[in-house]
Amino acid sequence: MSKKKVIIFDTTLRDGEQAPGFSMNTDEKLQMALQLERLGVDVMEAGFPISSPGDFEAVTKVSKMIKNTGVAGLCRANEKDISVGWDALKHAVRPRIHTFIATSDIHLKHKLKKSREEALEIAVNAVKFARNLCDDVEFSAEDALRSDVDFLCQVVEAVIAAGASTVNLPDTVGYTMPFEIDKVISTIINKVPNVDKARISVHCHNDLGLAVANSLMSVNAGASQVECTINGIGERAGNCSLEEVVMGLNVRKDLFDDIEIGVKTNEIYRASKLLTSITGVGVQPNKAIVGKNAFAHEAGIHQDGMLKNRITYEIMTPESVGYPSTSLVLGKHSGRHAFVERIKDLGFAVEQDAIQKAFEEFKVLADKKKEVFDEDIEAIILNQSKDYQETYIMKSVNILSGDTAIPTATVKLEDKDGNVMVDASTGDGPVDACMKVIERIAGISGRLKSYNIKALTAGKDAVGEVTLSSEFDSSGYDIRGRGSDTDVVVASAKAYLDALNKYITRKESRESMNSDKGV
Repeated sequence: MSKKKVIIFDTTLRDGEQAPGFSMNTDEKLQMALQLERLGVDVMEAGFPISSPGDFEAVTKVSKMIKNTGVAGLCRANEKDISVGWDALKHAVRPRIHTFIATSDIHLKHKLKKSREEALEIAVNAVKFARNLCDDVEFSAEDALRSDVDFLCQVVEAVIAAGASTVNLPDTVGYTMPFEIDKVISTIINKVPNVDKARISVHCHNDLGLAVANSLMSVNAGASQVECTINGIGERAGNCSLEEVVMGLNVRKDLFDDIEIGVKTNEIYRASKLLTSITGVGVQPNKAIVGKNAFAHEAGIHQDGMLKNRITYEIMTPESVGYPSTSLVLGKHSGRHAFVERIKDLGFAVEQDAIQKAFEEFKVLADKKKEVFDEDIEAIILNQSKDYQETYIMKSVNILSGDTAIPTATVKLEDKDGNVMVDASTGDGPVDACMKVIERIAGISGRLKSYNIKALTAGKDAVGEVTLSSEFDSSGYDIRGRGSDTDVVVASAKAYLDALNKYITRKESRESMNSDKGV
């Protein structure tokens, strides 16, 4: 019996990135896209091209770079969106235009102010227009699982006739129960006469914690594409978790023996770690598949069973998802070649001029630490991967602090013209003092909006990573910064300077645009 291929459609770079705190710049998207290609997803949704110049640039660059995976871009159901989307996607080896409009009465009445007939006409016209540009067109009926099923069947039949090769039925608000989605998918497959001309896809959100269960039930009912994200990130409570749905299909082959997927499961853990490193947002320890406790056993009974046979308490091996057998990767005696190979193994694409800088930083860190971990190397590479001009470079930070001392920071910065500036400031604490002196040197006022710190690795000499957001000059923009160092105060200063440099770049860019327009 031939097996049915289930397409894994990853939307980490689009839906996942839309979640607060998970936005990525272009370089970060390119790094993640390379890892998704290594992971073997069938399609990656690189962004929403018309939503911003940055998203358009990211989709364009991903389209040009990726060779073995389909690249999709999301577009609303109108000609302008679709044309802009195609301009970004046309460079891809396997481009896909993904267009959508809502079909539930709730959305039609309260959001779109349109009738069912109007929505159907818009959907059909959008698919026809997209099909004239691209051979691979996906249509999504937003809020499909709260739509009238008979109308949904009508929409599915019409968009397939118009040229859609994939029809996606999203549980947009994570409202549906597994037995309900099973009934809807079965109804679509049994009632739509031309359903065999397209793939039926599902895109399940996790508001009730059922995204993975609903996706697996949909596959069981006949869906042949699952839309998901690494670590389950996404709007509100997130999306269907790629690692969970893939390993569900993989581990329970006894139930899904007719299903075939192309994901290389041993790349799952690496993809998860790269994403957390880029976003600065980790997964909870008990997260299925990729959490640090996923393969940990503490209870005596469990340990006894594991010693006798691993299958007593492990339904999959750590190796099957790429979980590292050791944390130690490189040390101070390692050479440049080994360092470059480890960068490649971690899924990064780094320009040659940045590699030398990263290697020099690695050597400095290796002299400070007894053990250098993958997470340390990821932090070094991400510090090198900046898509903005560094107006100021951190040269040194010195702190005076203690329970009886007034916290004082002395900071030395170098500007892009080579001028070195040194200043000092007191503050409520050493971190506050660092931020105040950076603001004084730059002549820019700032207001810290959020601040998070975490240890990237184990041990007392662990590298600390700080992620923060700040508003500068009452601009109304929250700018995210990130910095890492074995000294958490220095990491905080680096993160704040990172955010400040981004703000200056944005400010200069806007001033240049206004000048060009004669404003």
